Amino acid sequence: MYGDRLGIAVVGMGGAVATTAIAGMELLKRGVVDTTGLPLAGVKGAGLVDYGALTFGGWDLYDDDLAKAARTHGVLTESQLQAVEPVLSKMRPWPAVSNRNFCRNVVGSSNKKMSSLRAQVEAIHQDLERFQREQQVDRLVMINCASTERPVNTALPQFATPEAFEAAIDANDPEISPAMLYAYAAISRGLPFANFTPSVAADVPALLELARRNGAPVAGKDGKTGQTLLKTVLAPALRDRALYVSGWYSTNILGNRDGEALNDPASKASKLDTKGAVLDSILGYKVQDHIVQIQYYRPRGDNKEAWDNIDVLGFLGQPMQLKVNFLCKDSILAAPLVVELARTLDLAKRRGEGGVIESLGCFFKAPMTPDGRTPEHAMPEQQRRLMKWLSAGSARPTVGNELLRG
Repeated sequence: MYGDRLGIAVVGMGGAVATTAIAGMELLKRGVVDTTGLPLAGVKGAGLVDYGALTFGGWDLYDDDLAKAARTHGVLTESQLQAVEPVLSKMRPWPAVSNRNFCRNVVGSSNKKMSSLRAQVEAIHQDLERFQREQQVDRLVMINCASTERPVNTALPQFATPEAFEAAIDANDPEISPAMLYAYAAISRGLPFANFTPSVAADVPALLELARRNGAPVAGKDGKTGQTLLKTVLAPALRDRALYVSGWYSTNILGNRDGEALNDPASKASKLDTKGAVLDSILGYKVQDHIVQIQYYRPRGDNKEAWDNIDVLGFLGQPMQLKVNFLCKDSILAAPLVVELARTLDLAKRRGEGGVIESLGCFFKAPMTPDGRTPEHAMPEQQRRLMKWLSAGSARPTVGNELLRG
């Protein structure tokens, strides 16, 4: 037994979100920053692993060391970069699984060369085993932070059961995406998996059932960080004050690698789907003029601008407007959620919970439910459910080496 250290295997380790999370945890260990922005830092007694016990590894299509990657993304200050450069410069992502048919605009050269899907899954397993052995971590969690893939028809028969999905892997089915392969690689070993992207990953019936069978906690999808976070805070207040929303116009501009991926219409369709689903569910009626736009604007980098115009009708049919302009830092909002997802999914595993962990829905734009029910989107209620879940009891102690037992 290696002790209470948690390994976080990140898909898209060289991206802005992951490098920010990794640098942030290193800065926290060194006492350079405090826990501001980490939502669960104040939670005591729930059994969450300490931030200092987190160890990172993962995959990326770009093989730059993380110090170079972080400098390219431009999220950290110069003093922060200098403080963590000795550590980040020694960290380099592993070659990633890729498929141009699912993500056209982000193309790197560091990819796994094997052609069969089964061989790719085995290569992912080997990476996880090596990571656990070399870093001497006790448990593992996988988080998908890769670039957004195009939509997939989740109703296809090959996604209906674990057995059909296994057969599809062996047949090199062209509808199986890289995100699905990573999710399968984790879930088939009973490892927790979170999908922080809008891509289809664990959210197909086959993998949801496999997660239930294998006791693998899963959560997703698409991290709720900026505009949608505010939308799920404002909409419940408008609903509770009986203010009728006649229109809601949302636009986003961003210039990082995520924005570049979303510049492809197929990838953008996945993102718009997760961003657009929340409003009608919270309000209880369809907003006829709910418009969501995303534009890639290179000069903005990681500094995203989210602008909303909200038209409402009040008493006596009088019209009013709200205008919200959120000038946010995309990765500064997202990275803490990745860290907290790893800690909470690890807690779920140690509690013996498997399948969809619905109480983690507050972290996502399109929360998963175990039975396909419409999820709760209102942030206040989501937060209440998370706190209730965390207070449900201390985690049971972990015994043995989880991955290598799998």
